[in-house]
Amino acid sequence: MTEHLIFNEEVALAMESGAAIVALETTILSHGMPYPQNVQTALAVEDIVREEGAVPATIAVIGGRIHVGLTREQLEYFGTAKDVLKLSRADLPFAVAAGKDGATTVAATMLCAHLAGIGVFATGGVGGVHRGAERTMDVSADLEELARTPVAVVCAGAKALLDLPKTLEVLETRGVPVIGYGTSEFPAFWSRASGLPVAVRFDTPDEIARFLRVKRELGIDSGTLVANPIAPEDEIPADQMRGFIESAVAQSQNEHVTGKAVTPWLLDRLFQLTSGRSLTANVALVKNNARLAARIARSAL
Repeated sequence: MTEHLIFNEEVALAMESGAAIVALETTILSHGMPYPQNVQTALAVEDIVREEGAVPATIAVIGGRIHVGLTREQLEYFGTAKDVLKLSRADLPFAVAAGKDGATTVAATMLCAHLAGIGVFATGGVGGVHRGAERTMDVSADLEELARTPVAVVCAGAKALLDLPKTLEVLETRGVPVIGYGTSEFPAFWSRASGLPVAVRFDTPDEIARFLRVKRELGIDSGTLVANPIAPEDEIPADQMRGFIESAVAQSQNEHVTGKAVTPWLLDRLFQLTSGRSLTANVALVKNNARLAARIARSAL
């Protein structure tokens, strides 16, 4: 894979020395947050990973090569460029073959992290089953990637604008362990509570690292979803968020927003409806997930 993978110096040295490494995505930069908050958040997340004793490996495709670890200039580019592709598993070979630039989603980041030998990945939230999927069949490729790629994904659950019960049902059907970190309830991204239970709860990074080790020893090749609730002081309570989401979803349907455009459109509308609180919570939970991911990666050594 050396033909397609480029490691920056920091990540290469970490691999040589056997240090803990945490993969990070770039869709948050290019499609998930406005500038300059996106770049500021990406830099802060990398610093948090380093403070916790691990090395950040932010992943993107540049000129058809998969870069594992980005420079500040490259982060700035992905935070400001308007024509960067949004890459999931199906898009990745095209971007590489055609020499394109692309930001990696959860699914593509998992795939690239696995190719690079990185087993822990921190993100904001995973995709899931969209509302009305029984008619549209709109299900995020993130769920299929979790079913087939052995990378642990630390997230704040899935965004509450999705169909969370169906999302958890698909994960269970596909054999993906869902771990609640310090909680017995699946978090709903901006909110700590969804009302939906998780089957497994662990309260320390060491417990999660041991679980991942045993799972690997048993030859179970699926990913693992580590659901890490947003901190109480940063959340938007679920009863408040529910009203904002219902309003945004109804408007998106009235305006016939579909496909990959749905989630970015809804996030922008929620930013407006919450007077910016949704973005503030998003930044906080991404940092929180990076901290936990680094601790798990260190414990897994």
